Amino acid sequence: MLCCAGGRNASDDPSDARNRRNSKMIDRELSREKKARGRQIKILLLGAGESGKSTFLKQMRIIHGEEYSQKDLMEFKTLIYSNVVKNMRVLITARDSFGIKWANPDYEDYAQELLSINTKSTVFDFATFMDYSGKIVDLWKDRAIQETYNKRNLYQLSDSTRYFMERMNDLMEKNYIPTKQDVLRSRKATTNIVELTLNINRVPFTFVDVGGQRTQRRKWLQCFEGVTSVLFLVSSCAYDQVLLEDNKTNRLVESCDIFDTIINNKFFVKVAIILFFNKTDILIEKVPRVSIKDYFPKFSLNPKNIEDVKQFLIRMFEDVSHDPERGLFHHFTTATDTENIKFVFDAVREMILQENMAILMLQ
Repeated sequence: MLCCAGGRNASDDPSDARNRRNSKMIDRELSREKKARGRQIKILLLGAGESGKSTFLKQMRIIHGEEYSQKDLMEFKTLIYSNVVKNMRVLITARDSFGIKWANPDYEDYAQELLSINTKSTVFDFATFMDYSGKIVDLWKDRAIQETYNKRNLYQLSDSTRYFMERMNDLMEKNYIPTKQDVLRSRKATTNIVELTLNINRVPFTFVDVGGQRTQRRKWLQCFEGVTSVLFLVSSCAYDQVLLEDNKTNRLVESCDIFDTIINNKFFVKVAIILFFNKTDILIEKVPRVSIKDYFPKFSLNPKNIEDVKQFLIRMFEDVSHDPERGLFHHFTTATDTENIKFVFDAVREMILQENMAILMLQ
């Protein structure tokens, strides 16, 4: 006589049921992530070094993200102290190369003391900064440093040097906490790929910032996949400056050459590319005193007219595109001006959303 075995079917094993549930949960999660990626607007920030990409990213966080924590601000405080010391060291070195004599010969001792600092290993906390701050204030007031500062287009000096020198009284207060403007003006070279995702009006925007120096550009290619738009930043005021990397190539020419490789790249044929002619505040200040014609002899308009200079810059970048029918969006910006960036990015955001409406509606 045949007897029925009382065992369960293998498919009724509780561990198998758990595995099936887990598998379904993973599938659902992957499906959600795929949809989220599909709805995500990915904006790639490109441009040469010192064009303002990282400052723009800070602005996006300030305008659309969370406030900087106390810990963040203390890190910026140390960075700002380091920026001030390094900027003065650059000025001292440049003064020496120009052969400009000190108005006060005693300041040579101050200069040598600052040059002897190992800036790579020194952490510039408040106490350390105060060891040098008084000397920095005195040196900044010396005629030799002021003359050197006025020749800053001939060497590599941070655009925020004067700003922080004029903030020294505040920086030397024991309870000093960096303001938003201090944070925006602080400088740290981007050496890694930095991503920031913000939900702006319920649409996720991911901003990807990669270093603009020549050594960092090999990393750009790995960021190209899935790009919705490219924001290409140009230091519009850099027409009289040379690159840090070789100290001879004109910065504006370098920016235009890089833009050429981006606007005509097969990866970006259907990608909206927006030009930000940044540092307009410095451009407006510079145009009346430094003729662009001295550096770009083909300039045929009035070199002291800001609108003529702007039109020249626009045409310079438009002309490198191989597709004359391709629309090129551009804005003149000041990345350290929160209201300016908010206004400009609102317009850019609407344009990006319109360009990608079909994709967003399908998700």
